[in-house]
Amino acid sequence: MSDRPVVSSGQHHDGRTPSKAAGAYSLAEILSQPEAWGKSLEKLDQGGQLRDVRRDFSKAEGWLFIGCGSSYYVALAAAATMNSVSPLPARALPASEILLYPELVLASAKNFVPVLISRSGKTSEVLQATELLNSRSFPTLAITCAAGQPLEALASRTILLPADEQSTVMTRSFSSMLLALQELAAVISGNSGLSDALHRLPQSSATMPSQISNVVRQFVATHDFADYVCLGQGPFYGLACEYALKVTEMSISYSQAFHSLEFRHGPKSIVGPETLLTFLISEPGCDAESELLFEMKSLGATTLVVTNKADSRVRAASDLLIELSLDIPELARLTPSLFAGQLLGLHTGIHKGLDPDNPRNLSRVVMLDESKHATL
Repeated sequence: MSDRPVVSSGQHHDGRTPSKAAGAYSLAEILSQPEAWGKSLEKLDQGGQLRDVRRDFSKAEGWLFIGCGSSYYVALAAAATMNSVSPLPARALPASEILLYPELVLASAKNFVPVLISRSGKTSEVLQATELLNSRSFPTLAITCAAGQPLEALASRTILLPADEQSTVMTRSFSSMLLALQELAAVISGNSGLSDALHRLPQSSATMPSQISNVVRQFVATHDFADYVCLGQGPFYGLACEYALKVTEMSISYSQAFHSLEFRHGPKSIVGPETLLTFLISEPGCDAESELLFEMKSLGATTLVVTNKADSRVRAASDLLIELSLDIPELARLTPSLFAGQLLGLHTGIHKGLDPDNPRNLSRVVMLDESKHATL
């Protein structure tokens, strides 16, 4: 399979050009992520958007990151980043919590800045949450990959990124919006070290997606799993949720996500060779998470491990090991840590004879007044 799939002429019912091969758009979009990051950071730098955000929300007492589906998982990782580098507290919530239980959320977040996350800028629940927040006089910040959409008109200020996709599932839009929100955290907190590391990512990660794609494709071709479990702690928990969602969406497989050490408390009963356990091993939790890995391996688990650098014991306990080997702080490695999960979903879907570009029952946008489809 080539890194840059060729597409044929003709169009889908929604105007998209069909690919020659299943998953061709998704693969191209996954592989193009470092390039998309570079373009996004360049736009943010040239436009001074984040400096303007810092100025406009200088009186903020905290941040509330809001999204649906993948965008909610962006919110989880963005909130973890903000909490790690800024003295201001941050929370992440699905938009439905704002809509169904507003008093539980807003009573304790009166001077927080809501950050509304939507690739399309027209996800119904996000728009409704923004309208509710506007009615409560909250100044709002939006981040999206589509210009001229309703969210941009509703929000007080909008961060617009050049990272949309033709495929249904979110890949480069997810990582680009996360990267931009991490850069926002760096700007808000004055953390030049984090900002410098994020700006190094497009170059340092340029060849990584294609390299990981090759090994994941080979691994998937020789395995058939009944279930998938994705494990992560701290800022990696949102990524573990996104891993599980990508596997579910792109391969129509049953996948779950847990905080890593929570997996011992009941869920480990499903461990066996037919269940793939994916471990996102962090630096602060390395010892405890590695012990969990060794324990699950002793119970007969098949394991995929994603980490920056593995020691000999982790290497021996990994059926597939993905080492990033990046000389940058851990927080700045969140976006390249996504590659393995995205590619696992993609290649598993293709291996099962599916088209990951167009998963069943899904559309690119949830518009509750116009569609009955579930989506991202």
